[in-house]
Amino acid sequence: LNAISNLIGWEMAHHPVYLWTLPMFHCNGWCFPWALAAVAGTSVCLRKVEPAPIYDAIADAGITHFCGAPVVLGMLINAPESEKREFNQVVRVMTAASPPPAAVLAAMESAGFLVTHVYGLTETYGPAVICAWHESWNALSTDARAEKNSRQGVPYHVLDQLEIFDPETMTAVTADGETMGEAMFRGNNVMKGYLKNPEATAAAFAGGWFHSGDLGVMHTDHYIQLKDRSKDIIISGGENISSIEVEDVLYRHPAVLEAAVVARPDEQWGETPCAFVTLKQGLSDITESQVIDFCREHMARFKAPKTVLFGPLPKTSTGKVQKFKLRERTLALNDE
Repeated sequence: LNAISNLIGWEMAHHPVYLWTLPMFHCNGWCFPWALAAVAGTSVCLRKVEPAPIYDAIADAGITHFCGAPVVLGMLINAPESEKREFNQVVRVMTAASPPPAAVLAAMESAGFLVTHVYGLTETYGPAVICAWHESWNALSTDARAEKNSRQGVPYHVLDQLEIFDPETMTAVTADGETMGEAMFRGNNVMKGYLKNPEATAAAFAGGWFHSGDLGVMHTDHYIQLKDRSKDIIISGGENISSIEVEDVLYRHPAVLEAAVVARPDEQWGETPCAFVTLKQGLSDITESQVIDFCREHMARFKAPKTVLFGPLPKTSTGKVQKFKLRERTLALNDE
């Protein structure tokens, strides 16, 4: 079922040439092995996910589609000019795994890629929500289009129901783009349960809906937008701060290659935002205070990071940032 949604949602015609930047072992390759078989697609594999071989495959093998986490997109747009290749075909990119910063989406569009944003979990067989594009959005500015596309979207074609619920009352939140709740799913592309773990299954399906653990809002056009994992929300002085919102601002800084934000325990405020930043090559002279000042200029001051640490980010094999390791580092900071 999800393979069918992939084909319809991505408008994948017969005989696509698909590049495996997304590992097949990750959530069954988001069900694309079956989708490609259905439309007689060609699979092109990589030894290693790096900018040069990706650009070579696009230019030489005529790649038409590939999937990847936002970290892969960032890798491509920030690649050295010597590794980039020109290409004439339309290359469709499906991105998920973590909410993509609007700045990354805008840069991908400028580089000639057509990005489709999806959202899902292993429990939903991969993508279950898609930011379905509206023709009217084409008239917007590049930044405004990227802002629209950074939202997670509407239900996939085979998903029965998608809601943002208050997890305590199990009632839908107001569709105002502000009121926060938890993303919940119903449908035949949602798992039946966790193997030999009835307690976890019962908790995940409390109230008859699958609880994602992802917090977000419902916009007036009924597109959902995630704000954070429930465990990643930063509560500072009684105010909720979305780590995703802070990361989105950090990615706008011209010197920032990658960024991740977690809560740092604080005696006065309870928690404060702590940013981990990887700088672009040749721009290592940026200071912590400069990054903090930039954030304060582009968002509410109380949401800006109070601490900035520079260096590479720990990631999984699929490109997800391992925030639990960053949290461990913030605890170590407090112990120093």
